Amino acid sequence: MTDILIKLSRRPEPYAPEVHQRLQADATQIISRYPHPRSALLALLHLVQSEDSHVTATGIEFCAEQVGLTVAEVTAVATFYSMFRRTPTGDYHIGVCTNTLCAVLGGDAILATLERHLDIEPGQTTPDGSITLEHIECNAACDFAPVIMVNWEFFDNQTPESARALVDALRAGKTVTPTRGAPLCTFTQTARILAGFPDTREGVLDGAAGDATLAGLRVAHAQGMHAPRADEDREVAE
Repeated sequence: MTDILIKLSRRPEPYAPEVHQRLQADATQIISRYPHPRSALLALLHLVQSEDSHVTATGIEFCAEQVGLTVAEVTAVATFYSMFRRTPTGDYHIGVCTNTLCAVLGGDAILATLERHLDIEPGQTTPDGSITLEHIECNAACDFAPVIMVNWEFFDNQTPESARALVDALRAGKTVTPTRGAPLCTFTQTARILAGFPDTREGVLDGAAGDATLAGLRVAHAQGMHAPRADEDREVAE
């Protein structure tokens, strides 16, 4: 217990002066966009994650200093949101949806295949630092199930075979194109974009709803169905 208390009481090693100066300039730019400095905390956490591939104790202390919060307050935020990683993350963060619909359609099989193929468990990173595997509760794309996200870009309608081919291509340094969204970049580059800095990628792909979502809309149109109008709402209320 004493060892734990001593460890918790130690201040982390600060960023090197040149790194601190660079991050300080970025942080100043981020904070200027918000009416209150503490409102910039999520963006600042993405900033330090773009530097270290995860949110470190040093990054937490840096964020706390920028917005006038305590380390405990920043830590509470950083540990609440699952997009903020607490351990080093590979170039490509592979999130396999294992929520109900994806699981029924093969998400569990995909995750199990990748665990065996990469020889790691969810939350771990391959020894070469290229792939971090994680199971995700929901990627909010049920009409494209099973879904994998790579650095938060969508790869839809996956199978164990296509998922294995995907990670092999990533590890081999090949160009991999998401099903929709923006062209793929590394995890730390994604984190910097999420911090609010310009996304210079070209060729953003179509992000329209999938057939499963549009099927209900097509039936409604064919049946002449529509959402209640304001005058209909008043008639029901009366």
